[in-house]
Amino acid sequence: MAERLLDNINNPADLKKLSVDKLPALAHEIREIIINNVASSGGHLASSLGAVELIIGIHYCLNAPEDIIIWDVGHQAYAHKILTGRKDRFDTLRKAGGISGFPNKYESEYDVFTTGHGSTSISTALGMASARDLEQKKYKVVAVIGDASLGGGMAFEALNHAGHLRKNMIVILNDNEMSISKSVGALSKYLNRIITAPAYNRVRRDVEGLLAKGPRFGFSVIRSARRLEEGLKNLLVPGMIFEELGLRYFGPIDGNDTGMVIKMLKNISGLNEPILLHVVTKKGKGYSFSEKKPEKFHGISSFNVDTGEKIEVSNKEKQDVQTEASFTKAFGDKIIEIADKDNKIVAITAAMPEGTGLDKFATLFPDRFFDVGMAEQHAVGFSAGLARAGFKPVVAIYSTFLQRSYDQLFHEACLQNLNIVFMLDRAGLVGEDGPTHHGVFDISYIRHLPNIIFMAPKDEEELKNMFSWAVSYDKGPVAIRYPRGASYFLKPNLKNNFPINLGKGELLKQGKDATIVSIGYMSNIAQEAADFLMDEGIDCEVINARFIKPLDVELIKQSVSKTGRLFTIEEGVLEGGFGSGILELIIDKIKKDIIIKNIALPDKFIEHGDRQVLLDKYGLSSKKIAERIKKEWQK
Repeated sequence: MAERLLDNINNPADLKKLSVDKLPALAHEIREIIINNVASSGGHLASSLGAVELIIGIHYCLNAPEDIIIWDVGHQAYAHKILTGRKDRFDTLRKAGGISGFPNKYESEYDVFTTGHGSTSISTALGMASARDLEQKKYKVVAVIGDASLGGGMAFEALNHAGHLRKNMIVILNDNEMSISKSVGALSKYLNRIITAPAYNRVRRDVEGLLAKGPRFGFSVIRSARRLEEGLKNLLVPGMIFEELGLRYFGPIDGNDTGMVIKMLKNISGLNEPILLHVVTKKGKGYSFSEKKPEKFHGISSFNVDTGEKIEVSNKEKQDVQTEASFTKAFGDKIIEIADKDNKIVAITAAMPEGTGLDKFATLFPDRFFDVGMAEQHAVGFSAGLARAGFKPVVAIYSTFLQRSYDQLFHEACLQNLNIVFMLDRAGLVGEDGPTHHGVFDISYIRHLPNIIFMAPKDEEELKNMFSWAVSYDKGPVAIRYPRGASYFLKPNLKNNFPINLGKGELLKQGKDATIVSIGYMSNIAQEAADFLMDEGIDCEVINARFIKPLDVELIKQSVSKTGRLFTIEEGVLEGGFGSGILELIIDKIKKDIIIKNIALPDKFIEHGDRQVLLDKYGLSSKKIAERIKKEWQK
């Protein structure tokens, strides 16, 4: 077997030993590694395939880790991991104990920040550039941001500040959807060759310096010359908004042409000012299935490399663990059913129509569907306007991303007491995407807000019932949290259509020795734990709380008064969570002494790994819960 170019590359310094004409072959080798490993582990394929040449060019021109590279979101950075000493561990991608699917500062010195959320890189890069100048150091700072992330408000706030501070930094806009410009034509290339050439910029600086010495006419001539340059750029290049913000704009260039990327970076890296380099890349490049359907391969589970089709889990695994995307699908089906009868229903998401189950709604009701892009704060504010005008907005956003809208939840939704339904997909542990994507904080950041109703279903049927109730509720905002595509396999005798009533829980099992109060998906786990405990002679009463806020005071009070022992279970953080709410209730409402234990996730950022493995590791599997209750029982 012939030796690969990649076999001799263990860090970016090794990369620089290759001639530029060898780099396309290297890009091909990197793509093969990415495709074959993501096919096994799942991950963000299309974005990472599109950015391979860009990443090679960045590392070819910079001196990382001395020079700083900050990735926005980071789902495009697989080639970066491979080139920075992690190629031999890349087969552990997203697996427990393996390398993360996102940049991780605890994993490598080349990962300056642990990332996973969008629109953050320019702010952090500007902070590092400012720190560099305060310490009078010379390293370069580069932020790589995608066109979707650029739509977030934080990114534009940072661009505005960068233009004001005039710090020496480069923002690379990786435009893989061609949403800003489709112009990579000859005139644009020619203009960029002129304005990025070192000779041009030397003359530009020298002429401006000379003219500035002429106090009477100098500055007006400089302004006229700059307007002429900007006018040409405005005709040929879609970058004037960045120029107005104070950044020199260059591009768009072909980001899948390594030679062009390297030439451009070498030309602009010596300019001592804030720069935005616009590169256009092809999402999914090098793998025909992802090139044709990049949205399908944005984030994907295991798939067959030869066919591009997802590898389905066995029927037994479905019964033991989950069915494919059932919670999300249940919501998507139900909102269509209700919206067909009620033209006041509108749906809002933040760049996740497929992930939240709203893609079919968008097709059927295009005028009532709004994808605001990666701008969660705006999504909530926008929905408030719709609600105030008499519509019934349904906002579907992943739990971890709704964190970005905390102030809007407070100010636009709850303070105004508007009828908005928030559907929090991916609540709880999401598995392989790790700490930036686990939705474990939503109970803590939502339940203390006035006016909001907060629920969690145990299965897909209950989700449909809760959603129907939430849409009909007209006294303020409602939030519903549910896990990533996991619907518990229930025995037929456990399924029911118990009606949803405000603040009322559901008694799943009667018992006399202890009370287990659980919320959402954990109610299924609690029932299993109760079955294990019954075999040990411990008879537990199991309550599916249904409502995080308001709690069913009477149901819990009656049960605990009978059993004298209370265990709360939730798939979220302990601090400020569901169990904390129960404790507040107990202190306020129940006078007798009882034993209380909260079972939840610890005060730490949970690593990536299989969801079921993580639940067991952190004590939230049915067997671990049963063991915990038995241990407390025996004290």
